[in-house]
Amino acid sequence: MPLVPLVPLVRGWYAGMVWQVASDRGRDTVNHALEMKKFVVVVAGNIGAGKSTLVARLSEKLGWMPFYEAVGENPYLADFYRDMPAWSFHSPVFFLARQLRHQLALAQHPASVIPDRCLYEDAEIFAANLRLQGALSERDYAVYRELYVAILQYLPPPDLVIYLRASVEALLARITLRGRDFEQAISREYLARLNDLYEGWIADFTLCPVLTLPTDDLNFVDNEAHLDLIVQKLRDKLAGKEEVVFG
Repeated sequence: MPLVPLVPLVRGWYAGMVWQVASDRGRDTVNHALEMKKFVVVVAGNIGAGKSTLVARLSEKLGWMPFYEAVGENPYLADFYRDMPAWSFHSPVFFLARQLRHQLALAQHPASVIPDRCLYEDAEIFAANLRLQGALSERDYAVYRELYVAILQYLPPPDLVIYLRASVEALLARITLRGRDFEQAISREYLARLNDLYEGWIADFTLCPVLTLPTDDLNFVDNEAHLDLIVQKLRDKLAGKEEVVFG
């Protein structure tokens, strides 16, 4: 058996180690620089995608301030569910105004913040879905869109949108697991329609970078390695990396 020269092997091993150390140091430097800055990172996704859970876990991991969507504040909600065509304009406008107030508060907060909902979802997903259902008339939808577009001109965009992509099967399983009574009647068709709207919106969204998480394959609740992976991909995106791939 021929002898393998030892020196080239040692040199190769040493060069690899030097490259790895340099890479780790570079990443540590970037991460430290990111920690010195203030960011607004919003989490978006369908019902049951895991938005609030991810916000809680990331805020703990990064030391950022979490902001959660308030439930039950809409004074039109009961009327809306009783008679959607009659109240389908009032309720979305209320949500739009509330989100504007929240987004301005996030922009003025002194520390990095991470909310579990964004203004874009109210307009691009839920108001658009009311229009598709025929509950929101074309005239009212046009007025709503004009108001929404005007708001966007004055609202600072976030630094990053984290989009939680999930299959309908995964969404239904999570909705069942968390056991909220008012969600149990949500149909597969409704979630599928919202998924289509989310995918169309995120494909055309250009106001800030987007980090898409394939949540069917990521368990950021129980798997710390998956959460660490998400944190690093988030930092890569905030550092300006164009393409961030999971897998």
